[in-house]
Amino acid sequence: MAKKKQQKSLDRWTKQKWRTASGKKSSETGEVYAPTKTIQKLKSTASGRKKLAAANKKKREATKKGKQHASHGLHKGTNRTGAKKTVKRKTKKK
Repeated sequence: MAKKKQQKSLDRWTKQKWRTASGKKSSETGEVYAPTKTIQKLKSTASGRKKLAAANKKKREATKKGKQHASHGLHKGTNRTGAKKTVKRKTKKK
C-alpha cells in the first residue's frame, strides 16, 4: 500500500536532524529547534542571523509566559497562531 502525502512528509521530517543553533538544549538556551540545514543557511548570511536572533527572542518571550510553542516564523508552511483557514463560499444570486 502506497503512503499518503502526509505520511511521506512525516517520514522526511523525522529523517532530518533537528537542533538548536548552539547545539545545546533549548531548555538551557531558549533557542528554537530547526533542521541543521536551515540553521546553516541562516547562519551563513547577515539577514539570516537576524532572523534567527528574532526567532530566538520570540521563543524566549513565549517561554517566559509559560507557552510551549512560539510563533517565530522560521518553519515554512506552519500556522501556529491558531487561526483557522477561511474558505470562500459562493453566494447564490437572488
